[in-house]
Amino acid sequence: MEKTFAIIKPDAVKAKNVGKIITMIEDNDFDIINMEKMQLKPEEAKVFYAVHKDKPFFQEVIDFMCSGPIVVMALGKENAIADWRKLMGATNPADADEGTIRKLFGTDIMVNSTHGSDSPENAKIELDLFFPETE
Repeated sequence: MEKTFAIIKPDAVKAKNVGKIITMIEDNDFDIINMEKMQLKPEEAKVFYAVHKDKPFFQEVIDFMCSGPIVVMALGKENAIADWRKLMGATNPADADEGTIRKLFGTDIMVNSTHGSDSPENAKIELDLFFPETE
């Protein structure tokens, strides 16, 4: 079983779409290995998004991700990384396929309801940040 990291972002939590997104996750045969609702602190967000620290949108991402509660999850299934990314849809909801999470619940390239690891290496890094006990 492959594991991936997922976030339900502040926009989806505020809009009360967490249950709908979790239903979609379970309907697509993911196991929710760990899940926690939390509020990111700016220092935590800066570590998580360090890869973007030199980009002009860095502070905007930090502010957005700290603007309200999020739900972090460790998901598992065969092909979890690719399958989660497919279920989320394109980063820009306008480009996402019909029926994907971002098409249904996202509003723009940043306010797009969910995050998911893009590679096995990043999945391990991200899982270790939030669920170090998940191996």
